[in-house]
Amino acid sequence: MLQNRIRQILTEQDYADSLARIEVLMDLDLSPDEDKEFDMLASLIEDYEDRKFPMDTPDPIEVIKFRMEQLNLKQNYLVPIIGNQTTVSEVLSGKRELTPKMISSIHKHLNIPVELLLCRE
Repeated sequence: MLQNRIRQILTEQDYADSLARIEVLMDLDLSPDEDKEFDMLASLIEDYEDRKFPMDTPDPIEVIKFRMEQLNLKQNYLVPIIGNQTTVSEVLSGKRELTPKMISSIHKHLNIPVELLLCRE
């Protein structure tokens, strides 16, 4: 019975045991039951990590800068996307807020999830 083997992760030992089990499952050619077990364990591990190790939402400007760095883009790349050079400089320095139009355009051109561009501390 799969339900008898899988339970909520409440302690560090539960977490360690679940990680160990999922590592074993990753090395197998999974049966349908093992595939279900893997999915359930992955969800439980994710829930535990979200509770135990919450992550702060990144600043949208830092997300944009990081993505530009990943793509080796310079500030001028954003000029046709969000406005003139002054606007780009003000946005990247935090002096100007992103507008909905800017967010949509940045999302489209840099493939950044909209949720990350909307968050503001």
